[in-house]
Amino acid sequence: MKVFTQSVNFSADQKLIDFIEKKVGGLEKFHDKIVDAEVFLKVQKTSEKENKITEVKINIPGNELIVKKQTKTFEEGISISVESLKRQLQKSKEKSKDALVS
Repeated sequence: MKVFTQSVNFSADQKLIDFIEKKVGGLEKFHDKIVDAEVFLKVQKTSEKENKITEVKINIPGNELIVKKQTKTFEEGISISVESLKRQLQKSKEKSKDALVS
């Protein structure tokens, strides 16, 4: 699966990109028809500590799953997003199985 990463208003280092690709790439275990993934990283200019916005979009045939999280670090945002997407992918796969059965 191809993972596209875009960082807005800053430059993401290679370590962060590798972390993202490893975490998001692991989602393939939960759905076999993932086309690709897009990850958007933004830093919001606020005085709050939780100013990192992580948005992950997974493209599957006929659908796209999007999770947006605001956290203290991008790693935390990616981890939470991936957990949420695992559940969504499992639900999506169940729905497609149910559609095939009926």
